[in-house]
Amino acid sequence: MISPGDDKADEENDEARLFRQAVRGVRQLGSPAPAPRPPKVRPRARFTRADREAVLRESLAGASADPALAGGEELIFHRPQVQPGVLRRLRRGEYRVQREIDLHGLTVAEAKHALRQFLIDALEHEVRCVRIIHGKGLRSGHRGPVLKAAVNAVLRRTGAVLAYVSAREVDGGTGAVYVLLSG
Repeated sequence: MISPGDDKADEENDEARLFRQAVRGVRQLGSPAPAPRPPKVRPRARFTRADREAVLRESLAGASADPALAGGEELIFHRPQVQPGVLRRLRRGEYRVQREIDLHGLTVAEAKHALRQFLIDALEHEVRCVRIIHGKGLRSGHRGPVLKAAVNAVLRRTGAVLAYVSAREVDGGTGAVYVLLSG
């Protein structure tokens, strides 16, 4: 004879067995499984190869920039017809600066374009002396003062530029130039 309690015990055992089968492989929330760690990768410099290639390209391209610019040297240029006294006065900052442009933060292409437009405007308004702020190239890295070299190149090729020199320290020193234009 089967007692009523035995049916209940069999039923509970069947339910417990079914439950254990359903949750097999499940872990408790209190003890999370450790996440698999990715294999350790050796750190590498991200720009080393690109830097080496840039230096190699620059060295093979030849000296496009004035070597005097690399050391933060003063810029000085004058046409043959400019008298020594005029150049001396320009270096002392004795000419009144009538216009000024600041090229900080521009790319070389933007700076060249802005400088050409500035010079055209100055010549149209018969301006005699201007100051161009190009910066000292402290953030240019191994390339040296990039904007300074671009300004130097543009001014030398502009026929209306009679002379230019690096500014006095109070006006920017080797980070700016005074430019004397033909009037």
